[in-house]
Amino acid sequence: MSGLLAGKVTVITGAGNGIGAATARLFASEGAAAVVVSDIDGDAAETIAAEIGAQATPATVDVRDPRQLQALHDQVTAAHGRADVLVNNAGHYIVPTAFGDSTTGHWQALYEINLLHVFAATHLFLPGMVQQKSGAIVNVSSIEGVRGYPIDPVYGAFKAAVVHFTKCLGVDVAPYGVRVNAIAPDLTNSVQSNFAEWDPPEVAERWSQYLPVGRMGQPEEQARVVTFLASELSGFLVGQTINTDGGTAEAAGWYRSDRRPGRRWTNRPFAP
Repeated sequence: MSGLLAGKVTVITGAGNGIGAATARLFASEGAAAVVVSDIDGDAAETIAAEIGAQATPATVDVRDPRQLQALHDQVTAAHGRADVLVNNAGHYIVPTAFGDSTTGHWQALYEINLLHVFAATHLFLPGMVQQKSGAIVNVSSIEGVRGYPIDPVYGAFKAAVVHFTKCLGVDVAPYGVRVNAIAPDLTNSVQSNFAEWDPPEVAERWSQYLPVGRMGQPEEQARVVTFLASELSGFLVGQTINTDGGTAEAAGWYRSDRRPGRRWTNRPFAP
């Protein structure tokens, strides 16, 4: 522990598993005075909070419900008087759907879980940070909000909106000592995207081609960047989104390959 978050009151949505749970654990290990583990799955939130110990408090919250978000804010304020860090981590791709096959119900569901709650939670916790002239908000977008995502353009659009909201709000509140930044993950193994279980052996063997780093990501690797953005180490960053993607966006569709002599990269995977 290096104490990057010593004494901080932190709130993380979607913290019952995956990136959120890894972030909660790391925040605690970095000295956070309080880690509020919020998740729609109350049992999962309680499990992570119990694992962390006295620093952690579980909260069962459906971030799509404004009343439950208000209750979360009121709970944190009553217990601690403030929030120093908010991580808007909750989100979901639901069922990836081609635009021509999508419905208004699908659009609304993606909107509520991926963008609207980011607005709502930030709107509740931001005034206190502005008043105390310090704080950090970290939004979890997706690499699909940075590059084209033909699988589900509506999901990609909402994740892109998170990126731009981060940029706009970051500029607006920087003079008040509040930092707003984001991460854009890709191909990170979690409950939501369980590549380790989904991939048949013949596909699993090709991870060395899928990412420039040659492997899938782990939630803990995302949590380290979130912790950096939540800490004073990122004090000169304003409205930035860091691509925590193992190089997929930066490679722009290029894959590692040894099938052509003298060429280490290809823009199309070859069949085995």
